[in-house]
Amino acid sequence: MTAAPIVRDMAEQLDQERMILDSINRFLDRDVKPYAQHLEHDDIYPEEIVERMKEMGLFGATIPEEYGGLGLAPSTYAAMIERIARVWMSLTGIINSHLIMAHVVNKMGTDEQRQRFLPVFATGEIRGGLALTEPDCGTDLQAIRTVARKDGDGYLINGTKTWISNGIQGSCFALLVKTDTTTQPRHKGMSMFIAEKRDGFRVSRKLEKLGYKGIDSAELVFEDYRVPADCLIGGKEGTGLQCAISGLELGRVNVAARGVGVAQAALDESIKYSQQRSTFGKQIHEHQAIALKLADMATRTEAARLLVRKAAEALDRGDRCDLEAGMAKLFASEAAIENSLEALRIHGGYGYSKEFIVERLYRDAPLLAIGEGTNELQRLIIAKRLIEQNPI
Repeated sequence: MTAAPIVRDMAEQLDQERMILDSINRFLDRDVKPYAQHLEHDDIYPEEIVERMKEMGLFGATIPEEYGGLGLAPSTYAAMIERIARVWMSLTGIINSHLIMAHVVNKMGTDEQRQRFLPVFATGEIRGGLALTEPDCGTDLQAIRTVARKDGDGYLINGTKTWISNGIQGSCFALLVKTDTTTQPRHKGMSMFIAEKRDGFRVSRKLEKLGYKGIDSAELVFEDYRVPADCLIGGKEGTGLQCAISGLELGRVNVAARGVGVAQAALDESIKYSQQRSTFGKQIHEHQAIALKLADMATRTEAARLLVRKAAEALDRGDRCDLEAGMAKLFASEAAIENSLEALRIHGGYGYSKEFIVERLYRDAPLLAIGEGTNELQRLIIAKRLIEQNPI
């Protein structure tokens, strides 16, 4: 390919990104900012906002256009998620968990599964998420105990999943199970199903959280839940862990972008407040202690943004990006935590008040260090990939 088509493709992507982000900004200003604080504090699911998100096609953001989605590149999607997280991070989870499920079906599913499910995922007619975590296992997915056993022309599934985003409001989930509990290594006995809610699949309870409110996190119970064989993703057993990993690549870039959004929001609020609040006869940004905090917050945010962009662009190219995504997720989530704490300190007593959004940022940020693989796990992945890339 010559330089001209490459430049033209890049220009077209930038134009598309600008149009998408302009539309997102208008949506946030009109439909989210006036209501986010109330909905978050009362832990109310934002039904009207979700309907608007459906109309905008956001539930099909990364789903290919041939299936009715927007077909956004991961880098454009990451920029979109950053913007939304700056206003209300919970909305990004409602989208992300759903799109991870769609990503798994698109990447690992059969042609029939893509044709059947992706169009209704794209419209938001069917929404859901990823069901991996269990009460006795989080990071160690190979230790799951939910089991699917063949029964005639389908499978019977029994087990419990917990901390499942969209668990109550969602109606369909990419469900990780064991189809063989004896094989070694353990991951070869894992499979993933497209599981729609019906008899045998129930929500046992809503899980209360420190932050990340408005989006429902639930415990799901499967009791002789019957699923047809044609809902086995990819049409064969033993690929469950690969399905989960393929989804988490996009998920980690999303969480990293959320981190940038929260870090930027904390910085924005701090810059504004430091020019409104005065002590000892001058605005507080003129005090060196505050100025140094603002400088560190800004540098931290921009560094996180660049790491996210690098990881998202690797996904754009279809490259393996567990190293880049791990670095981005690790740094951006820690940036969100540090910036939210610094914002609270800059605001002083007001930062501890529910009148200001910095207390919400302070409650939301810790989730990012846990979700889509803990930051401790990210460090192990990063170290492992470094050794693989630099053998002696």
